[in-house]
Amino acid sequence: MDKKLTIKDIALLAGVSKGTVDRVLHKRGKVSTKAFESVNAVLNEIDYEPNLIARNLKNNKIYSLVVVLPDPSFDPYWLPCVKGIEEAIKEFKAFNLSIKAHYFNPESTKSFITVNENVLALSPDAVLLAPLFYKEAITVMNLYKEKGVVVSTFNNQVQSAEDLNFVGQDLYQSGRVGAKLLDSIANNGKFAIIHINEKFKNAVHMQEKERGFRTFFKEKGVQEEAIITLKLKNPSIELNFTKFLEENPNLQGIFVTTSKGYQIAKIFNQTQRSKIAIIGYDLIEENVAYLHQGSIDFLIHQNPKRQVYLALTSLVEHFIFGKSIPGTTLLPIDIVNCENSIFYMA
Repeated sequence: MDKKLTIKDIALLAGVSKGTVDRVLHKRGKVSTKAFESVNAVLNEIDYEPNLIARNLKNNKIYSLVVVLPDPSFDPYWLPCVKGIEEAIKEFKAFNLSIKAHYFNPESTKSFITVNENVLALSPDAVLLAPLFYKEAITVMNLYKEKGVVVSTFNNQVQSAEDLNFVGQDLYQSGRVGAKLLDSIANNGKFAIIHINEKFKNAVHMQEKERGFRTFFKEKGVQEEAIITLKLKNPSIELNFTKFLEENPNLQGIFVTTSKGYQIAKIFNQTQRSKIAIIGYDLIEENVAYLHQGSIDFLIHQNPKRQVYLALTSLVEHFIFGKSIPGTTLLPIDIVNCENSIFYMA
């Protein structure tokens, strides 16, 4: 059926009033069993979806939803998020909604604060936030709350009363998965946890991954000094990492906590050093290329596109249909290697 049916159309097909259809759709007021069954029979027959009648809802308010996330030009990890936003806009275009994206520099807390201040001045109904910087995120979330703005988060979880909804992975468990993978392919020796281009003090997502990684090996009886943490930043990544390798000749495996694993693999290829096991994150083009070359052994897929889409869906359903926003939505921790990566690239 190509026509988008109105409440009036559904009422005529079911032989009931428009008011009865409205009560059935929105689960409010009393409806006789016969009328309820008649309306549902029509809805099932036409394969009813909420957006078929959304333009005709009596509530004419346009809800403003804003996504605040890192600028993908700084880190391609965030590019799928843009696609997730576009998918949500297309899916919910029939509703009285405005979905906009605002981008900040992921290497600058000042940029994060400024962009959120600008969004706050717009008085949106809800903000979906990538809280890259913990301390600053708590501050801006409190400001949103004071102004009555609903806040949801994705990618990084912030333990806060104002954090109504989180969509992402269990980052602690993700770190344990990385450790398990490394333990299964690397010989006994030293392991390195590498953080690249991040403000570690504020980056809770990296801290949680490291905590999970270290806890796994601690439970296996591995000495704490056998696991070394290395923080690298541009423009001296290659210089400092090469020096680190020279100082740690017994290094057997590397766990890169960000999407920058390809930078480590590239250095190994350029210096023609002996292969060391590398576990990284995210299916960006450079990582996948080194995965197929064998320089990276496994990638943990965080599915940022799905995170954004699910989080926006929860907000849409909250405002349009009055549904409760889930407290936490955890996505699977997908392990990708060169044999199965093609199934994740569509």
